[in-house]
Amino acid sequence: MADEQLQEMSFWDHIDALRAVLIRIVVVLVVTTLGLFIVMPSIFDQVILAPCHGDFVLYRLFERMTSSVPWLPQFSTQGFHVDLINIKLASQFFIHMSTSFWLALVLTFPVVLYLLWTFVAPALYPSEKRGVKSAFLIGCVMFFLGVAVGYLVVFPVTLRFLADYHVSAMVPNQISLDSYMDTFLMLIFVMGVIFELPLVAWLLGTLGVLHRDFFSSYRRHAIVALLALAATITPTGDPFTLMVVFLPIYLLYEVSAFLVPKATTATA
Repeated sequence: MADEQLQEMSFWDHIDALRAVLIRIVVVLVVTTLGLFIVMPSIFDQVILAPCHGDFVLYRLFERMTSSVPWLPQFSTQGFHVDLINIKLASQFFIHMSTSFWLALVLTFPVVLYLLWTFVAPALYPSEKRGVKSAFLIGCVMFFLGVAVGYLVVFPVTLRFLADYHVSAMVPNQISLDSYMDTFLMLIFVMGVIFELPLVAWLLGTLGVLHRDFFSSYRRHAIVALLALAATITPTGDPFTLMVVFLPIYLLYEVSAFLVPKATTATA
């Protein structure tokens, strides 16, 4: 029945259907952005700026872990605090608005995809719909998991190192709000995208482009590349914090290898 209705729709009917979907997406984003704008001061104090304080959950976890292992560099939560400054007159207002929008986009990500799905679904076969539904669920879960890892692990480790780093004792660090938010949003979204690696590998494997042999053949190369990526994200010589970032990314590599089918050998 849906296929018959799809065939009966003209080009302008499709345009109207797409416009209706886009209007719903805009409404969802605007309403969520306005709601977040209202409560944004509390979100800043309790969530976004939480890594600026020494009692952040990751710092306390690191302190307990390193205190129980004598050969690890000891991690302390005492005395760490980052004070942000604002050097542009309108920065706080524009950051208030832009952060509300980006967080709204993250929170409504599944809703936006679902609304787009309602437009595309009538053109797909039942088997294709099942595949897209699986990809949708996996993609959403992995994206939010990556965002959580970025917020709870990657950004705090990066902030802790860079905020305490001094090229000279005569040059104190005064971190601007703009710089803090740029790094915060970049690392969180980058980790969300990186965590989509298993989904991309699964899709390429389904299309026959990627096979498990690729991952086994280039595993040593991947370890070096992922270590370099982890070192770039957290530019610290501390092997403990380096491994904290490296291990989740390497785990994604192994999960991707597991999801990709083995190469089929042709028989004569």
